[in-house]
Amino acid sequence: MLAALAGLAVTLSVGSARADEAVERGKYLVALMGCNDCHTPGYFFGKPDMAHMLSGSEVAFEIPGMGAFAGPNLTPDKETGLGDWTNEQIVTALQTGERPDGRMLAPAMPWRSFAQLTPDDAMAIVLYLKTLPAVSNEVPGPFGPGDVVPTFISRILPPGQMVADPQ
Repeated sequence: MLAALAGLAVTLSVGSARADEAVERGKYLVALMGCNDCHTPGYFFGKPDMAHMLSGSEVAFEIPGMGAFAGPNLTPDKETGLGDWTNEQIVTALQTGERPDGRMLAPAMPWRSFAQLTPDDAMAIVLYLKTLPAVSNEVPGPFGPGDVVPTFISRILPPGQMVADPQ
């Protein structure tokens, strides 16, 4: 599959109308798949900061026994985003949950569903992400169980646990 993706990337990188169509398809898929939900600042507060779209969230998901994970920066920023990732590395993370460093993405990332994307659609998403403005936004985490977390948390509580009282 990676060979097919590499071939598609070469075909699409020549600046053709087909490349523009692929980017538009990627934009559509990113919107449909709800990527903004977890990867855009302000989204969980009802005020998404679209000037920094997909640059990472300030809210982390806590998963009991695993830790807390914030949606990372998906822009092509080289220091805080996907700027140093290859097309194939992005597709692999999107469809298998494995990052280039071998770590698995947080369980909240629905890569199992995204594994069903066609090679063309997966590459269209990559090409779209690479057209975004690079935004420098260091997302905190991941955090292990017991770590003090300097950001907002969305909690998943096991049955029988009490919801926190407002203060």
